[in-house]
Amino acid sequence: MATKKSPPVIELEEEEEVDETEEVEETQSSDEYVRFKISHFYAVLVVLAFAVGLLVGYFAWGRNTQIAVVQQPVAAAPAAGAAQPTPQPVIYNIETKGYPSLGPTDAPITVVEFSDYQCPYCYRWHAEVYDQLLASYPGKIRFVYRNFPLAFHQNAFGSAEAALCAGDQNAYWKFHKVLFDSQDLLNNQAGTVLAQADYNELAAGQSLDVTAFETCMTSHKYKKFIDDDMAYAASLPPDYANGQAEAAVGGTPTFFINGHRLGGAYPIEYFKQIIDAELAKN
Repeated sequence: MATKKSPPVIELEEEEEVDETEEVEETQSSDEYVRFKISHFYAVLVVLAFAVGLLVGYFAWGRNTQIAVVQQPVAAAPAAGAAQPTPQPVIYNIETKGYPSLGPTDAPITVVEFSDYQCPYCYRWHAEVYDQLLASYPGKIRFVYRNFPLAFHQNAFGSAEAALCAGDQNAYWKFHKVLFDSQDLLNNQAGTVLAQADYNELAAGQSLDVTAFETCMTSHKYKKFIDDDMAYAASLPPDYANGQAEAAVGGTPTFFINGHRLGGAYPIEYFKQIIDAELAKN
């Protein structure tokens, strides 16, 4: 603990004696006076600051402004052990206007196929199911073909162009069948790309104007049409029919029966099940 030192003693003459106690008291009173004034100053300053804040708020927000607080709804958490909702299959609205089609335009059933002429499974479906399906529902099915040539099938895109060029001569469906029946040519063992002469020979076999047919193919008149088909297929939302997301058109063939997706070369029974259920609605 520090010891307070005594002030030095100064000898004064009697008439010059100073009352040291009075000076200390005066000093202490002065300090207390200063502290008192400062504390009052800060108190006044706080009051003024609060008043200024009120005025700023008044003019900034206005006298009648009300601030609305929007609370987002919070979904209730599922109860422990509760069954999770089953993902539902997507019912698609596939565009059909302007694409090659067979059957009445007002048919109650529309079957859309995304396909590839070089695809072995597509060929098998056309050989085993296609004709039988149309014969089973005479006048009730409108069949629409849309192109989805796979990149690793070297003759798929050219064949799609050839069919559409044949369509310019009202021979689309005839050429459609010829291409599916020419699997040995399209899937040749050498893996070569067909020459224009090969397509011309097929066109000649259908009594087409070969010159006009070749001009159509070599100008790639329908390239954008086919590219748009593929882009459209890729833009479709995924399906959840099997409990997990699947690309709407993830391979060939892919069918949509009144919007119900069926991905694969399924037997006719699968198509009949969907078609009969759709007809029963009417």
